[in-house]
Amino acid sequence: MSIPKRVAVIGSGSMGSQAMWRLAARGAEVIGYDRYAPGHDRGAAGGETRIFRAAHLGDAGYVPLLRLADRMWEQLQQETGSPLRRRSGCLVMGEAAAPSMRLLLATSTTHQLDHEVLDREELARRYPQHRLPDGHIAVLDRLGAVIRPEASIQAAAARAEQLGARLHRYTTVREIAPAAGGGVQIITDHGTDHVDTAVVTVGPWINTLLPGLPRTVDVRRVICSWHLPTRHDWFTGGAPPFVRSTPHDCFGLPSPDGHSVKLGLSFTRHLPVPEPERLVREVRPEELGTFRELIHELMPDLNPDPIRLSAYMEGYTESGNPLVGHLPGEDDIVVMAGFSGSGFKLSPAMGEIAADLALDGTTEHPIGFLAPAAVGTV
Repeated sequence: MSIPKRVAVIGSGSMGSQAMWRLAARGAEVIGYDRYAPGHDRGAAGGETRIFRAAHLGDAGYVPLLRLADRMWEQLQQETGSPLRRRSGCLVMGEAAAPSMRLLLATSTTHQLDHEVLDREELARRYPQHRLPDGHIAVLDRLGAVIRPEASIQAAAARAEQLGARLHRYTTVREIAPAAGGGVQIITDHGTDHVDTAVVTVGPWINTLLPGLPRTVDVRRVICSWHLPTRHDWFTGGAPPFVRSTPHDCFGLPSPDGHSVKLGLSFTRHLPVPEPERLVREVRPEELGTFRELIHELMPDLNPDPIRLSAYMEGYTESGNPLVGHLPGEDDIVVMAGFSGSGFKLSPAMGEIAADLALDGTTEHPIGFLAPAAVGTV
């Protein structure tokens, strides 16, 4: 009998918890490390809800990865018995002539994604919560869903531990270094571990732990606000989550209790975070101006005064594509970082791919365009 491969997973958040689950399911000896604990609110997975959608505004190369993620979300729910994702559909709205919307429609048609195009009148009839400017359309992605991020992270980590993984909570990894003779050394405040392979999924801390990445990850502070409807029937039609590309690049989801609506803005509105441990969590009144504008223009039946505010962090790359693959020159180190606000829906697929790369050195899933040193992505 062969000896199980010993794999470290540094960071047990969005990607790391899923990687631990898939590695443990395939018989690896999994050792996880996290400076906090699964489901904490200091990284990139807070706020109770995230959107799953197959209708992607970017590269069509994501479609097979989203299909894999869709299957893996179902598998995680079945294995854990936890209601982690609710199929609700998702509205994607924007200017019909915009390149991003044209690409979305072309990709949805070419790949036969279950979708429907709604014009201004049809949207008003079925989803009167939203306003569409002239020349804009809405695409209803019927595969869309609402994900519970904190619950999903805790469920995946717990399942990994059930399968034999060991997770060192509140343990900060200070350094990852190639070991003499092969493998990787994991250095913490408590000592040094030696593993065959390391999977690095530390989210906003990626630049601190791997400062020599071939592509920059720009860490940004993200604000979300929660608003109460002023009409009792705001949730008519199921109120699916939504994404808008114009005139305000934003997203929104109904809260799990069905009483409020969570709103978030795009990358251009996010302030840089020089040091993740010093994230400014307080939201100043002047930062709410854009939320008020988009509510006034596009969702006038929401109260512009928020009942709750939250700040967390995300990592962005210049191309918008994450870094997924072996660290250049280091076959024993796998990195997953810089998902640019679009990663959570992909996380179980990324867990499966991390297991492939760590155990087999390669994967059959199409991730070449996401490689850390991929040509043409900088």
